[in-house]
Formats: sequence, structure tokens, C-alpha cells
Amino acid sequence: MELAIMIEGQDGLTWERWKRLAAAAEDFGFAGLYRSDHYTNTRPPDKDSLELWISLTYLASHTRRIEFGPLVSPFSFRHPSITARMAAGVDDLSGGRLQLGLGAGWQEREHTMFGLDLLDLTERMLRFEEGLQVVTLLFSSDVPINYAGEFYQLNQAILLPRPLRPGGPAILVGGNGIQRTLRLAAQYADEWNGVFLPANQYRQRCQVLDEYLSEHGRQPGDLRRSLMTSLHLGAARAKQQAEMAGRSQDELRAQGRLLGEPAQVVEQLAAFKEAGCQRVMLQWLDQDDIAGLETVAKQVLPQVA
Repeated sequence: MELAIMIEGQDGLTWERWKRLAAAAEDFGFAGLYRSDHYTNTRPPDKDSLELWISLTYLASHTRRIEFGPLVSPFSFRHPSITARMAAGVDDLSGGRLQLGLGAGWQEREHTMFGLDLLDLTERMLRFEEGLQVVTLLFSSDVPINYAGEFYQLNQAILLPRPLRPGGPAILVGGNGIQRTLRLAAQYADEWNGVFLPANQYRQRCQVLDEYLSEHGRQPGDLRRSLMTSLHLGAARAKQQAEMAGRSQDELRAQGRLLGEPAQVVEQLAAFKEAGCQRVMLQWLDQDDIAGLETVAKQVLPQVA
């Protein structure tokens, strides 16, 4: 199993912090560094937030090994053709290390603040699917394409220069929805990312994904499986998190959160691996806690890699 880091980019991310986190992920042996794509948080106070694609361009040119990408970038922010152009360029610059996480959008506050159309859930998911179709077509077609959707239209459009990676950057679809999200992941994505799921529910969704993949003529191995969840390593941090959440540690583990001593966390990760998970993105909320990342790298990473 691979371990990666996930940062909430709207929660005080500055260049100084981003540079330290990039160096830590690269030097400590983590598989990747991912970040959310938000203008701000769901409620005040508003904090520093680096623009997504500028920060990913830095990773492309200032790291050598790790994979990276948005977890995830919503089509409510950018036209899919713009996202495709930027993603292809960043992927080429990095030598093929971008994982393009795409989403529908969900946070009402930031859309209201900046005058962006979030749409109701049904329309939002329809727009999401059209966005996936547009990005996929632009990545895969070596000739100009036409597309006539409800939300997006293309007229003899082509992405130039062509992506160096055949078919373009790998696409990631994140979310737990069985009827919509998993179907879209099986049809369009190279990776599915579950969010805060316990191992038994993760296994069930992997089984559903296999069925959906078969419907599209794909094999189970065609879709990488990953999970985003939180980590609270050590007895003191686990106790503190349980007290803050008003739940027992066992209740938090039952939600899919990782917490406890290293041996307990390794045991939880083994359960996810057995359920089909290949990579875990550890949501790291304290962006200044580089020492904590090093502890994870020393005490957990060698036991699961």
C-alpha cells in the first residue's frame, strides 16, 4: 500500500508552507502530495489559499518523484477545456506525475462569494458528466472534435500541443455515491478515491465498481482504488481527537478514520488494503507539523510500503 499526503489548500496555505510540505513529501518517501481546490472554507474566518494550478505547477518543476494533483477540482470553477489545457501542460512539465482529480463542486459559500453557479444537485451532476466527457475527448483525440452538450459546446476543438502521456493525464473521480459517482468513475476515470469510508463499506464499493467497469468493457485492474481519510498518530493525539469529536476512538475508527499507536494504524491500513485500497491520502490539517509527517514516515510508512 502507498501513503500520500492531502492538504486543505484553503485552510491557510502559503508559499512557505507549500514549499516545506513539498520537500517533506518528496524527502520522507510519501507516494504523493494532493490538495483541495477551494477559494475558502465553509465558514469564517477566511484564510490564505494558494490558487490550485499555480501551486501544482510549482510541484511539477520543484519535485522529481511524487505524484500530485487536486483532490478534487470542480467544473463549477473552470470550463473543462481550460482545466484540460492546464492539466496537460502541468503533466508534461512534471514528466507524467499529475493525477487530475475532478469533481462537481459542493461548497455553497465560496460559490456565492465569487458569483459562481453551483446549480442544484441534479444539474450539477449532469454538468460534471459533460465536463468529464469534454476533458476525455480533448485528451484522447488527435483530430478536431465537436461536442454539443447542455452545458458545454465544442466546435472543431483540439488540444495542442498534444499531451505527452498517451490519452493525457490520469483522471481521478472522488466520492462515495453509488448510483452517480461510482458509475462515472467506472466509465471515465483511471482512479477512484473514496472519502472517509470504513473498510467494510470500502470493500462493498469496490465490488460495485467492478460491476460498473464490466458494463463498460473494463477490467477491475483498469481502475486504481484510493482513500482519503484523517490520521491521528499516537495515544495523545487519538485521545484529543476523540474528545474534540465527542466520540470514542472506536467510533472514529468505525468511520474510517485512522488513529492510535503506530501498530493500530498499520492494522487499520491492512484492512483497507485487504478491501482493495491501493493508496491512502492522509488528510494533514496542521500544515506546519512537518515533524509529525516525519514521524509517520518513520513509524508507519515502512510497515505498509
